[in-house]
Amino acid sequence: MTRLQHKIALITGAAQGIGLATARKFTREGATVVVCDRDPAAVDAAVAELHAIAPGAWGQACDVTRRDQVDALVAAMHARHGRVDVLVNNAGITRDARLVKMTVEQFDAVIDVNLRAAFHCAQAVAPGMIERGAGVILNASSVVGIYGNFGQTNYAASKAGVIGFTKTWARELGPKGVRVNAVAPGFVRTHMLDTIPEEVMQAMRERVPLRRLAEPDELANVYAFLASDEASYVNGAVLEVGGGMTV
Repeated sequence: MTRLQHKIALITGAAQGIGLATARKFTREGATVVVCDRDPAAVDAAVAELHAIAPGAWGQACDVTRRDQVDALVAAMHARHGRVDVLVNNAGITRDARLVKMTVEQFDAVIDVNLRAAFHCAQAVAPGMIERGAGVILNASSVVGIYGNFGQTNYAASKAGVIGFTKTWARELGPKGVRVNAVAPGFVRTHMLDTIPEEVMQAMRERVPLRRLAEPDELANVYAFLASDEASYVNGAVLEVGGGMTV
């Protein structure tokens, strides 16, 4: 039996990058995946890709910064499946600028997507998980949230906040049978890096002892482990997946 057999999993930002890789991995492991992303066409394409692996996946366009849309999606999951077993708070954006140049709009946009939306989604699924006495919430943090990064005041704040969420929810929800953990990736080869010049990419690789960037599938493997019963005693952890860049 696969590790996530019969699990119902909601993955935000699941139409591309780490989110899509995680959706593929969860599907291969037996989960029914609900794809959440803003672009309806991208959601449809991701669902079609998952159906090529196994039937059952479906999706809904949703702006996770809008609580009404999040509540509607979770309600649809409960109507269709009766529950949400796993939430992966993966949706995230960057709007980089140095402190003295960053606009309030840049700051607010990142906090809304990376932090406030994670709160919306967790608060929407938590009551059902508490009622059943089981569930897993996984939050996307970053090594930037632990160590900071030049030009990323907003992103670092959001990802540090996610760690605060994780620790707090693990204490609050753990006694109810719900595990909460975070993954803190380092440099990952996704479209978010498409605009970065090659010389900067090379400098990034040289900061990592493994001398390469992570592939999205390598993060998906970690999420699958944490979502599974193999991680049944892992709660409140922040797992760095950075190839040793912080050593």
